[in-house]
Amino acid sequence: MTLHAIDLGVWAGDDCLVAPCSFRLSAGENLTLLGETGAGKSLLAQAIMGTLPAGLEARGEVRLDGRQLLDLRRGERRRLWGRELVLLPQEPWHALDPLMRAGEQVRETYRFVAGDDAGRARERTRRALARLGLGQAARRLPSELSGGMAQRLAFAAATAAGGRLVIADEPTKGLDSDRRDEVVALLQEAQRDGGMLLTITHDIRVARRLGGRVMILRDGRCLEEGEAAELLRRPRSDFGRRLLAADPAEWTARATPPRAAGEPVLRAHGLGKTLGGRRLFEALSLSLSPGEVVGLAGPSGCGKSTLGNLLLGLGTPDRGRVERAAGLAPHRFQKLYQDPPAAFAPHWTLGTLLDDLLRRHRLDRDRVPPLLERLRLSSALLARRPGEVSGGELQRFSLLRVLLLDPVLLFADEPTSRLDPLTQREILPLMTELARERGCALLLVSHDRDLVRHSCDRTLELGTPLNQGSALTAREERAMPESG
Repeated sequence: MTLHAIDLGVWAGDDCLVAPCSFRLSAGENLTLLGETGAGKSLLAQAIMGTLPAGLEARGEVRLDGRQLLDLRRGERRRLWGRELVLLPQEPWHALDPLMRAGEQVRETYRFVAGDDAGRARERTRRALARLGLGQAARRLPSELSGGMAQRLAFAAATAAGGRLVIADEPTKGLDSDRRDEVVALLQEAQRDGGMLLTITHDIRVARRLGGRVMILRDGRCLEEGEAAELLRRPRSDFGRRLLAADPAEWTARATPPRAAGEPVLRAHGLGKTLGGRRLFEALSLSLSPGEVVGLAGPSGCGKSTLGNLLLGLGTPDRGRVERAAGLAPHRFQKLYQDPPAAFAPHWTLGTLLDDLLRRHRLDRDRVPPLLERLRLSSALLARRPGEVSGGELQRFSLLRVLLLDPVLLFADEPTSRLDPLTQREILPLMTELARERGCALLLVSHDRDLVRHSCDRTLELGTPLNQGSALTAREERAMPESG
């Protein structure tokens, strides 16, 4: 089995979005597309699958075992999906049926795409969910899963019919290091059985673990390609060197900031929460001071997002209580969401959505231009809809919208997990800098321990993941002074 892309490019009318490039994959091989947000990685994948948005056109050739896929009618391309071509989507929430329980979504693929009978489909679903740590989640809806659990569910459903070419579009986003390594191992397992793997990622550590070949893209152009071991050690392009240096593991050491002073904006006493019959955490207490940056770490499904929602008043603890600073309106306690598109109404321009906020809270419009400049956002973006800007731009716009409300507490739920390393390195220091300047307590959730270590004053660690079934208590670590 071979996949051969020859001068494959993507166009919008006369505008070239992805410059023609060529690559080849044979059975048992893998290629990783690495680059920043908006580089054209996902457009190449959609061109191969035949799922480009309306108005975009793939040109060149895509040959699968000699068949020219771009010449096939849409119905013929669709018959290849799941059986020959498999796409693991970038956003699991957009791929999962919100009204169908987790087990049913995987069982459906075994039953109607792989052709299993009902009993075999049920047993294979049970084994697949158990292997991905989702054995206790079969009866849950997607809305009842953490981001990492939803990502694993989408993986199980997409690969159930055993397609020979797996296109994995950011398959490890939002996963902790253990779960990330498990997904990488599953991709490698499919490859060892004679499959082919095309992975799109901004995670340099994923590219290293997958090995094979790597192609670095920027602004729709391939800058360099080579063996992963060599290219990721000594990239030839200036952009490649900057991309590797932006990995949090490579960040330079920072001076430990002074201990935040002032009366806490929030105190939590003895919090306990049970979800789905299992305890997430127990006897958890903490306080957050103005301008303090606190990391919240722990494996997928351990209750990080749930804890943040309790602190903001978006949920009720089973035990314990939360005390917020008196005399403050609820909107002074804000959340920055993990998935920026989910925080915006998709059919309205950013300018319209911003106007709604200004009117509702009677805010001064003159505050907007300085924040746009500080966040390096063009005013031209206000005429676009959320789906028409990059993930990095949309996350910065989310931050602008939050800052207009003068928060005293900002719960940032994996705010950079959807961003490439360069954009992440730009946004996170800006976020922590603004929080300290404005006296806003920042509670930062991240699976990346290097990122937390370089960004936070102290870390609150949650323990065993939900599906392992043990009651959790929190462990607190203070940032240690660093040298260098």
